[in-house]
Amino acid sequence: MDDGSTTPVRVALVGLGDIGLGAHLPALLRSERVALVGVVDPRPERRALAVEAAGSDVPAYADIDDLGSATAADAVVLATPPWVTTGLAVTILRTGQYVLAEKPLATSVAATHALVELPPADLARLQVGLTYRHDPALARLRTWIRDGPLDGPLLIRAHIYDERLDPTDPAHSHRIREALAHGSPVVHEGAHVFDWLAYVLGGPPERVADAWAVRTDATFAAPNLTGARLAYPRGTTALVEFGWLTDGLPRCELSLLGQRAYAVLDGFTFRLRLTMATGVEVVDDPVDRTTRCFDRQVEAFVDLVRGRVDKAVPGFAEGFASLSLAEEVARRATTRPSRRRE
Repeated sequence: MDDGSTTPVRVALVGLGDIGLGAHLPALLRSERVALVGVVDPRPERRALAVEAAGSDVPAYADIDDLGSATAADAVVLATPPWVTTGLAVTILRTGQYVLAEKPLATSVAATHALVELPPADLARLQVGLTYRHDPALARLRTWIRDGPLDGPLLIRAHIYDERLDPTDPAHSHRIREALAHGSPVVHEGAHVFDWLAYVLGGPPERVADAWAVRTDATFAAPNLTGARLAYPRGTTALVEFGWLTDGLPRCELSLLGQRAYAVLDGFTFRLRLTMATGVEVVDDPVDRTTRCFDRQVEAFVDLVRGRVDKAVPGFAEGFASLSLAEEVARRATTRPSRRRE
């Protein structure tokens, strides 16, 4: 598209679950650079909520095939479960449209093969919804690690506990159980965290040193608690934990401890606090994390569609790398090491 155009990018939203209705739709409606040309979801009550928020002039469809025949979208946002996202992304990219796909791209590396086989020009039109990569707090962490005071070997702890088992909301608990049937929390939440670490540390770990998994309820389809120890360059170690579906949840945060400083990133607000011998620095954006990150993500996506950048950030490479690491951790966590015979 012409990068000098001021005409809004025509975007359709597919998937009206919690993340679609609660985050993607509001961000698309807030952007003056976007014209929402359609929403898609098989459930009529979700379509009704979307139309109520977007206005009755925005058409709603039960099937993505109806969307394709009825609108002339430049781009599509896929807020769909990861076990269906890959196939939809491949179909849409082949039409020449741009795609912003929620993370993870799939529930396994093998499931991404259809994407890998796309021509590079098609794959270049894919942006991955690793949304919080866009938060200024991560950029500040990256600077502190590169230039100090967090330079040098670090001990990093990532405690990512979300999706509490809530007996007052059985529908939500059912959805999380369904997600668990398609992979442990490390596959779903690790997509974000491993991307954060790659971004602030400048690359992936050298190896997965070890990993573990716990299933706190025998009826769960997969372990709901997973963790690992990752070895990064320059002597940095990251201890990561992911957990769902317990009645109580530990604190959700990322902490980084070095010789000269200690930083803590709140996992829900992204409030960042740096403690040094000389004092304390706090990074706390007054805009809530979801709003600021999804708004920045939409702007990056529009820039990609308009041709104002030559690469999606994050793109397929980043999405694949985080999924690949998550899958390795999940595999290591559930594979018993063989005993050496004496």
